[in-house]
Amino acid sequence: MERNKKNIIVPLLLVGSMNAILGFALGVNAFFIPFVKQAFHVTTAMSYLIMLATFSAYLVFGGVAGNILKKAGYKGGMVIALILMAAGFLIIVPSAKTVNFSLFLLALFINGLGQALLTAAYSTYVSIIGPPESAASRISFMGICAKIFYAMASFILAVFIDLANIEITDIIAPFYIIALVLFVMGIIYYFSPLPEVKAIGEESGEAEETQHTGSAHIKKSIWQFPHLLLGVIAIFLTVGVEYLALGTINDYAYILELSSPHNYVWYVSLAMIAGYLVGIFFIPKYISQTQALFSSTIVGIFISLLILLLPDSISIFMIPLLGLANALLWPAVWPLAIADLGKFTKSGSALLVTGIVGAGIIPLIFGYFAQHFSYQMAYAIGLPAYLFIMYYALWGNKIRTK
Repeated sequence: MERNKKNIIVPLLLVGSMNAILGFALGVNAFFIPFVKQAFHVTTAMSYLIMLATFSAYLVFGGVAGNILKKAGYKGGMVIALILMAAGFLIIVPSAKTVNFSLFLLALFINGLGQALLTAAYSTYVSIIGPPESAASRISFMGICAKIFYAMASFILAVFIDLANIEITDIIAPFYIIALVLFVMGIIYYFSPLPEVKAIGEESGEAEETQHTGSAHIKKSIWQFPHLLLGVIAIFLTVGVEYLALGTINDYAYILELSSPHNYVWYVSLAMIAGYLVGIFFIPKYISQTQALFSSTIVGIFISLLILLLPDSISIFMIPLLGLANALLWPAVWPLAIADLGKFTKSGSALLVTGIVGAGIIPLIFGYFAQHFSYQMAYAIGLPAYLFIMYYALWGNKIRTK
């Protein structure tokens, strides 16, 4: 099916609005890290369990997500995802009423199940709805929607919750509202005009697969695609460094006793939006997806070194520049990893989702080093991540078996 720019605008806008919801849900985590330390009386390292609780759901739900997408399709998967996220946010209310940190983490885990499904659905849907070489450009548009609302989460929650004078009961009213809004939006999207699409070679005859998808027609499982398996590692590290910047800067500002610490995530989000705009306007017209990925890793390494070497009062203002470096990592890695999967596209997408657990594990490691050494030195964990992603950009994504 020919998919030109005109007939994909409405689907992209609909999926973009769902991605804005995903961004908001993830932004809640960044706001909660300094909040839970006082509200639940936990340590800095334990506060980063928020990230792990959310993103461990991606690991647990990865295989299930593939089956759901096969049966419900991309649109159905997105609707189910929104309902799951609504349920997770609703459970935050009883956790606040009982001051139960374990129940609070369970709520974030359930929310994470919805996020995992939505991520698998939207990333692949946007990748295959248009030409493969411009997939990073379309995913960059999704990123803008997500990061605006990622930062908006801190702004909106700050209306109800004062980080300088924390009362755990303050989160009850906003999360009743948020859960209701997500449930209603899930119903609305169910009736929306979002067309179902399929990747080239997906659920088609063997002859078409042979023509369009290289060796996909002779493969028996997704484990026979090295570029996909390396892509899972690249996704693990990509989301890890992304949320290393997004999820820690508010807490770092809070530790440095800077004014309005909840607003610092805006700087990272705005820098990422600038990077996404580069992706939209320059890929593939001026640079390829792999060139954008390689360039981003160079910038990430350079900025990470500046964070480590500059005084902490200055280094915090380097962290937003990591957002600029990180912006095009996901938009480039995902389409490269699902390339040529044919009938395994949905299963491959679900496998990639499991790598998103890196967004919980890497910030958790950061929290450990921040508590035992220093916040500034903890950002060193980003360096090996950028080096592997650089390898994937140059060689890893090209590994194919015939």
